[in-house]
Amino acid sequence: MPSVKFKMPLVFVLAEDWKLRSAVRAELRERGVRALGMDTADAAGQAIAEGERPAAVVLEGTAALLADPGVQQLVSRIPTVLVASRTQTIPFSPHNDQRWRGGVLYRPVLVGEIVSAVLELLEKGEAA
Repeated sequence: MPSVKFKMPLVFVLAEDWKLRSAVRAELRERGVRALGMDTADAAGQAIAEGERPAAVVLEGTAALLADPGVQQLVSRIPTVLVASRTQTIPFSPHNDQRWRGGVLYRPVLVGEIVSAVLELLEKGEAA
């Protein structure tokens, strides 16, 4: 009898902060979600070029990442959880923007809160 292979959803964790990136990635993997951590838009683009298709993105809202055209294109297509600083200027309104279907979480934030937001996206079927 042929086996049916279930493909785990893939989440890109795009964060310059390696501690945030590593912790979120590890927790997602513990929950059965395939997660790739990366610190630049170029790394995300490379993963996509290699055939990876994320169902959701966790994005650390740093000025460099938010201003990157590749990141802007990625999050315009893929449901994203934005992790931002309360003091940071975001070049758009994250609360009125459809791309942030996973929500905007402000630091300080627990890894569990980020993972819960991603899992909720995946469970609701809102992920790509």
